[in-house]
Amino acid sequence: MIRLSELFFTTLREDPAEAEVASHRLLLRAGYIRRAGAGLYSWLPLGLRVRRNIERIIREEMEAAGAQEVLFPGLLPREPYERTGRWTEYGDNIFRLQDRKGADHLLAPTHEEVFTLLVQDLVSSYKSLPLTIFQIQDKYRDEARPRAGLLRAREFTMKDAYSFDVDDAGLEASYQRQRDAYERIFARLGLEYVIVSADAGAMGGSKSEEFLHPTPVGEDTIVRSAGGYAANVEAFETLAPEPQPTEGLPEALVRDTPDTPTIETLVADANARFPREDGRAWTAADTLKNVVLRLTHLDGSKELVVVAVPGDRDVDEKRVEVAFQPAEVSAADDDDFKANPGLVKGYIGPWSPSGAVLGEEGATGIRYLLDKRVVDGSSWITGANEPGKHVFGLVAGRDFVGDGWVEAASVREGDPAPDGSGPVTLERGMEIGHVFQLGRKYAEALGLKVLDQNGKLVTVTMGSYGIGVTRNLAAIVEKSRDERGIVWPREVAPFDVHVVATGRDAGVFEIAERVVASLESRGLEVLYDDRPKVSPGVKFGDAEIIGVPQIVVVGRDAPEGLVEVWDRATGERQQARIDELEAALGR
Repeated sequence: MIRLSELFFTTLREDPAEAEVASHRLLLRAGYIRRAGAGLYSWLPLGLRVRRNIERIIREEMEAAGAQEVLFPGLLPREPYERTGRWTEYGDNIFRLQDRKGADHLLAPTHEEVFTLLVQDLVSSYKSLPLTIFQIQDKYRDEARPRAGLLRAREFTMKDAYSFDVDDAGLEASYQRQRDAYERIFARLGLEYVIVSADAGAMGGSKSEEFLHPTPVGEDTIVRSAGGYAANVEAFETLAPEPQPTEGLPEALVRDTPDTPTIETLVADANARFPREDGRAWTAADTLKNVVLRLTHLDGSKELVVVAVPGDRDVDEKRVEVAFQPAEVSAADDDDFKANPGLVKGYIGPWSPSGAVLGEEGATGIRYLLDKRVVDGSSWITGANEPGKHVFGLVAGRDFVGDGWVEAASVREGDPAPDGSGPVTLERGMEIGHVFQLGRKYAEALGLKVLDQNGKLVTVTMGSYGIGVTRNLAAIVEKSRDERGIVWPREVAPFDVHVVATGRDAGVFEIAERVVASLESRGLEVLYDDRPKVSPGVKFGDAEIIGVPQIVVVGRDAPEGLVEVWDRATGERQQARIDELEAALGR
């Protein structure tokens, strides 16, 4: 019998100052976790029970999909990550350390390398494939800004699975089995999800899909159309307009535009002093914004690039991170401009009266990358590379060209979906799972080959499948809560029933113990609030914030054989006879 009077547990009456989102606040207040450091959390008994229930669901569905469980260390040697290039690619995002002999190690951010090497050690023939193995293990990322409790922590628990197949057809089948298992897992966890196309990032590989849970606190943006298109914002591909002929368009004209270093001031000045002949007002969409970015490459070298986007859009931070990965992206600073006088801050453009463009010899020599909307024949107002001057009617394909294309501009409601399925809508989402077709990247780097049916050595193809256990726990709290506390779904709740004994009558507590014993004898997990000197109000408040799905109050009517049953989710309360309690609980 688990008694609250003996449980290592306490609730907080006030919101902790460091708690930023509801899940962080409630998990701390309800006695599930405690902060141990920035992005680091200790787990109390209540929290561990929920974690283990989530892990149980994941294990059941992984095993049902044919996966077998293994377990790797969290501390790993440098050498496998050096062979795949990720010792460097991860940059500052991983924890590196040395042992007493000076050998380099890391705290694992992911385990592709050691999964691959284990299979290489044990599998030599196609007869052992297909194979899918998984683990539930802690991961470590040196987050620059850990925040939001379990949603962005430096230590977190993941389920990661890897499939190994002899050919691409086998990978497709393994991938689909895992994808189907994920749908079952999230249904059992009670989490709504959208499956979106995603960027593979440092993981590499080809096909990549994320399971995103729609929530206002999500760090991702879900882009989807009514016609079925869905992607995260990093993977969204701009649908470029058709190029237009350049013949017959007016010549570009440089005009004095003093004190117009921003798009807003430029548009206002253009409408006031240079109105359009057709009577339409100039808008930010008529301007070309040129943003200077600094790239820091893996070898430490730095490079400036200029990204051109329509002036009514911003450069999206996540999209440029993907566009230029694995380089680190930051905004150019004053020192960068001083070192490159050809970049006239506030008046940058691809063209100057001398005819030079950004990427040409004699100009800046800096790469100039275009948004896909800057098609041949499109006409723009943009900087003339001289202080206080802009050029009007600068035509792409006639007056300037770029050094390439880049997906950097922000995505907006109403943009056309790239598959032609209609305009898109945007909503915030939280990543709760990710599936990749890794292909042969890691197998080739680490030499994972097997003999095929013809006795020929072939490189194995792999898939990777991750679920954030602790992140999903927080996602459940974000979704399943009310103004009084957490409302756990039945499958993950720390207990099935929370029995609360109230009053000072010793007989009531004796009856409550018999109720608990009866429920436990029928296989239910029960939390018993037996605290003798705690007021009913405090007990009820604790029961509501803890969030067990059903609460049984054993009080003054208990000697007459009556208790009160609360449904935590609906708030419904009803009186029930003790001898009919199981029926009242729906058990």
